[in-house]
Amino acid sequence: MDNSQGNHLKAYGIAYWVLEQDIEVDWLLNYRGGSFLFKHYQELEKECIIRGVSYEIIADIQSTQILNEIAHPEVNQDVVKLEKTPKIAVYSPKSKQPWDDAVTLALTYSEIPYDVVYDEEVLTNMLPMYDWLHLHHEDFTGQYGKFYSAFKNATWYRKQKKEFEETANKLGYDKVSEAKLAVAKKIQEFTLGGGFLFAMCSATDSYDIALSAQHVDICEYMFDGDEADPQAQDKLDYSHTFAFKDFILVKNPNQYEYSSIDATQSRKLKKELDFFVLFDFSAKWDPVPTMLCQNHEQVIKGFMGQTTAFRKEFIKSDVLIMGETTSVNEARYIHGEYGKGTWTFYGGHDPEDYQHKVGDPPTDLNLHPNSPGYRLILNNILFPAAKKKKKKT
Repeated sequence: MDNSQGNHLKAYGIAYWVLEQDIEVDWLLNYRGGSFLFKHYQELEKECIIRGVSYEIIADIQSTQILNEIAHPEVNQDVVKLEKTPKIAVYSPKSKQPWDDAVTLALTYSEIPYDVVYDEEVLTNMLPMYDWLHLHHEDFTGQYGKFYSAFKNATWYRKQKKEFEETANKLGYDKVSEAKLAVAKKIQEFTLGGGFLFAMCSATDSYDIALSAQHVDICEYMFDGDEADPQAQDKLDYSHTFAFKDFILVKNPNQYEYSSIDATQSRKLKKELDFFVLFDFSAKWDPVPTMLCQNHEQVIKGFMGQTTAFRKEFIKSDVLIMGETTSVNEARYIHGEYGKGTWTFYGGHDPEDYQHKVGDPPTDLNLHPNSPGYRLILNNILFPAAKKKKKKT
């Protein structure tokens, strides 16, 4: 799907819908920016028209020619068969939040079905029912997003804090931080067993911080009723984390930041100069990062969040960086394997709202049907549908 595609985002929904009809879909990696190929049926064509997705009808001989071209060893393209529709869950509170979530916006706009799960569902072992899990804008450390200084008197903050405490107690935990850690470990088990994990914004670094601090109290009294361990920093265990190492906690409860992982407050970039570049991977040798990065644009405009980007010095050496802002030495899009599963972290809150603030209205994706930043999200959603290929040696 190159720039001739009228609606890149809804095209992913078409591919998902075609799979639901038990019709095979070929994902043509890097072919015209990554395209979908499937047999022509009148009802499929009609659905493309209804959803405003551009398509081409080609003869069998043309499709064979395309596949032969892709198979040529010197061409950085490949074909991956999509086998089934992945069952998707979004980890998010059931009550209304004062912010939206880019992934749920993308899923809804592209008409891909999903379920909402939260602490109770995770801790009652419902995650194995799903193939793919997205972590909504979240704080796994039990510090309520570190919104204390700015929003401690806001109705939504006080209501959310009360709800979280009641849920934690109901689930048998004395503190929200203890409940969130239990959830984080269940998510880790889900990934270990073969699940596909995707997280954005604060759900990336706060998740790893929670895992590293599972034997120490890092929450101050306004969050959990008692003081944080003064030796907390020295007691962190980075061996439990997915992506990050050697980071320094931000202990000040009034500072809107968790640790040194995030580059939001240290980066010196003007909006018009804020962009990141996707790496170019070998489709035939590295199909996974190719699937996750293929796009009609390689340079993606930047966007901020509570966690905007990851400072490279705190990223583990075995983590694959797929997109970076080279001018300030930060990563925006990273990926790794854990057990039989994989995880992907994407910095920033909303690819089409540079500085999305608490209380801002949700982004209208009807205005951004060709968003390359949102397209990266949808690459991840279809990724679990791909037939696993044996790694070449």
